[in-house]
Parts: sequence; structure tokens; C-alpha cells
Amino acid sequence: MRLTVDHVTRYHYDAPVRGVVQSHRLTPSRFDGQKLISWEVTVTGGEKGGAFRDGAGDWVQAWTVKGPVTEIEVRVKGEVETADLAGILRGHRETVPPEAWCRETPATEADEALRALAESARHDEPLSFAHALAFAVAGAIEYTPGATHEHTTAAEALAAGAGVCQDHAHALIACARTVGFPARYVSGYLFAGEGETPHEAAHAWAELWVPGFGWIGFDPANRCCPDERYIRLGAGLDAREAAPIRGIARGAATDSESLEVAVSVAQPVAVQSQAQ
Repeated sequence: MRLTVDHVTRYHYDAPVRGVVQSHRLTPSRFDGQKLISWEVTVTGGEKGGAFRDGAGDWVQAWTVKGPVTEIEVRVKGEVETADLAGILRGHRETVPPEAWCRETPATEADEALRALAESARHDEPLSFAHALAFAVAGAIEYTPGATHEHTTAAEALAAGAGVCQDHAHALIACARTVGFPARYVSGYLFAGEGETPHEAAHAWAELWVPGFGWIGFDPANRCCPDERYIRLGAGLDAREAAPIRGIARGAATDSESLEVAVSVAQPVAVQSQAQ
């Protein structure tokens, strides 16, 4: 499937800041399920810094913006060709061993309720167990936009019984780690075709290391494994680590920054015409 992405993030500061430093994970992953056709990231007034591919296989690019500045726009435009690999991350090169993804973070720390949920899904066969964990999380946390915030933990979302894709991913990661599956948070994009359930185009899901298969993606929010509708950007222990944009503004008060995000994922017009 050919998919185009137009992703705009605007930062506004109430008072001019001396400068901004950002770290981006905004380039799609390299693996058998997706191929870059074109991709460009621009930052208004920005200068590119160093870049590298980290141990998880993600491309990390540094940017700096010299002040004084009151507004910054980060724009991503590109096209990707995707394929359905039934959620398996095949052909992805990384140097970090699966065991590195067993460490808890405040967002994914499991309480008794999460441990009980994980045990309720137990199967003898690992792949069936992984699928059962994802469905258990989907059934326990209803997809409810606005029910949580960016700092909500997996335990809090489960207690509330409501959340968004970030909460589903955190809860699945927490459950998986308690029963021995290395697990990580994945950020990316998701295309919704006609007749499909509406959702945010900027999306998140979890990957579990399953013996005999390797990393497999699970999206409890949509009760499926990632397919050709998904574009994978990068991974981390939780949402904070996997964030597409991380940064700091020098000289900014903690409450002086506001953020606007707009994301569009679509099929190219030519592809749509051929399908009709």
C-alpha cells in the first residue's frame, strides 16, 4: 500500500526563548514491511545537527533553533510503501538484545491488577499467550478519547477502564513484562480507509518478543496486529522514550509553551484513482 504523510507540529512560546534543541525520531523504520519513497523533515529556522542509528534501529536526528524565537514549526512530508507482515518485524536491524526491553518505567510499572490481568490471559503456547494478552487489555480498557492525559500510567488507565492508544500500549507492555515477554512501545502513523473506525492518524502500539518469531506488533486499541495501514517510526521503553520529537527550550518557563499537532495519512491520488 502507498501512503502519504503530512505531519505538522507547532510550538508557541508566550515569550521569546533563547533557543531550542530537539531530537527527532521522525524517519520510518527500515524493515521488510515498509519502504521509503520520499521523506523530508523541515524545522523553521532550524539547523541540522548530528544524526545516528541507535541500538534499537531507529534514526535519530538532532536539530537546533537559535533564538530569540516565539514559534517553531516541525513539518514531515513523505510517502511510504507498506506491506502486511502479520505484525512481524521482519528484516529490522538492531543491536539491542530483547532482554533490554524488560525494564519497567513509571508509565509501565505493573500493579496487582495488571498482574492479575496478565495471568487471566495465560496460555501454554507463547504466540497464543501474546495474542490473549492484547485482547485482554483491549477488553479491560475502552478506547475513550480525552479520558486520560500524557502522564497517565498503565495502572491508572486500567483502574479507570478507559484510555487511548498510548494507554493500551503501556498496559500491554506492563502485562507482557510481568509474564516474561520483553515488550516495547512503538510510535507511528495509521491510515483509516472508508468505512473504518475513526482514529488519530498519529498512533501507538506495542511490540512483544515472542520465541520463534521475534518482535511482533500488537495494537489493542484496534484489536489487531499492525498491517499495511501502519507506518512504524521508532520504539522505546514507553511513550516518553519513543516520542517522535523530544526537546528543550532554553529560557522558557514551564507553562509558557503550547503545542498544536495536525497529522494526515492518506493514499496518493493516483493510487485512489486506480482502485476505483
